[in-house]
Amino acid sequence: MLPDLPFDPSCMLIDGSWVPAGGTLPISNPSTGEEIGQIARGSAADIDAAVRAAQSAMDGTWGHSTAAERGRILMRLGQLVLQNVDLLTRLESLDVGKPTSQARADALALARYCEFYGGAADKVHGQTIPYLDGYTVYTLREPHGVTGHIVPWNYPMQIIGRSVGAALAMGNACVLKPAEGACLTALVFAHLAAQAGLPPGALNVVPGLGAEAGAALAAHPGIQHLSFTGSVTTGAAVQIAAGANVVPVTLELGGKSPQIVFEDADLQAALPFLVNAGLQNAGQTCSASSRILVHHSRLDEVSQAMATAYRSKRIGAAIDDPDIGPLINARQKDRVQQFLAQATDLPLIAQAMPPDLPGHFVPASLFGPVPPDHPLAQQEIFGPVQVIIPFADEAEAVQIANGTDYGLVASIWTQNGARQMRMAKKLRAGQVFINNYGAGGGVELPFGGTGKSGHGREKGFEALYGFSTLKTVAALHG
Repeated sequence: MLPDLPFDPSCMLIDGSWVPAGGTLPISNPSTGEEIGQIARGSAADIDAAVRAAQSAMDGTWGHSTAAERGRILMRLGQLVLQNVDLLTRLESLDVGKPTSQARADALALARYCEFYGGAADKVHGQTIPYLDGYTVYTLREPHGVTGHIVPWNYPMQIIGRSVGAALAMGNACVLKPAEGACLTALVFAHLAAQAGLPPGALNVVPGLGAEAGAALAAHPGIQHLSFTGSVTTGAAVQIAAGANVVPVTLELGGKSPQIVFEDADLQAALPFLVNAGLQNAGQTCSASSRILVHHSRLDEVSQAMATAYRSKRIGAAIDDPDIGPLINARQKDRVQQFLAQATDLPLIAQAMPPDLPGHFVPASLFGPVPPDHPLAQQEIFGPVQVIIPFADEAEAVQIANGTDYGLVASIWTQNGARQMRMAKKLRAGQVFINNYGAGGGVELPFGGTGKSGHGREKGFEALYGFSTLKTVAALHG
């Protein structure tokens, strides 16, 4: 069951008050399938109330706050997150099924986002522009106003930190719609934000179904910017809804991210990244490394090394802190099983088998060699499934790596410096890593995709630019 919380988790936070919705939704523990509580089922009317509260905050104290004041609030919020890491870890494990060490890492990342954006809030500057004689021209970075944030269930704390944290730092007021499968840490975050001094209305949280609360938020005429992380299909619908109001949208969608292992790669260094980047969070990661491209001369060696690593992985309930936990729900389990059913024609290199438990578990599966046009090599599975694809040379590696609809993350494993630079330029991805993958979370590193992986950037200073609008002032003074 849920631990005691200082608020009713079946309520929404609107204008600084915890208010009930017209209905509730069950919360289930992915490790057991058991219901553990209730959350609010927010409606379009609740979204409207939250947007109005956010606009009121923009018109009032929050809208007149200085960058330094906003930074101090975020820094205090980061400290409160650190003081509540154990609670956030437990809730995330119960709610999302994330192994406790991974949930704890996400809570620490949330604190780091608050620290980073708190420290950066007063360091986003405009420019002066040389122009005609008698003019002084300068630019200002100003908040959009009311921003909407639709956050998925796989990394709720991290994605709240990188989107809401950046939006607040720039002076926006936020309406957050967390995924119905992962609301608890979002509610705790909002509670801590109020303790840190965030005024009423500056952050409002309305849980609910995507087709109800999420759709209402995307289409609301009072929203000036939308941030969405999730599936390509839903992202396209969000963009269409926002487009009717001519609202800018940041989309971080799916991925089919490759790691490319050349003949001179240091396999000992690469192996943990090759495996863990695909299996972390049970593969439920937009930037998961689901394709391993291997030079044909190293194919057997890499396959055998990854197989050994797979067989050592433990799958189990989140509370036991295994290497791999359950999938979020039965629907996601069915989706992954459907993909595995399409793999009967593929060589199975290795599997880590799940325990005989009632939760939403699937085997972690490694296939190879796999044709680059096979559905398992083209479509985002969002589960603990990886494929190994051989290649002959750089040109073929680039062709295969860029040969999907996605372009989120890529990695290159080679000791050849010139090859590193060539490949980094040719790969179609928002982030390219050389002899590593993910760079330790990279709070400071701009993140986003190309193609069907989305557009816009979060993390780092680029997120601050995205959550602001640029105004040019040209003064003629003679």
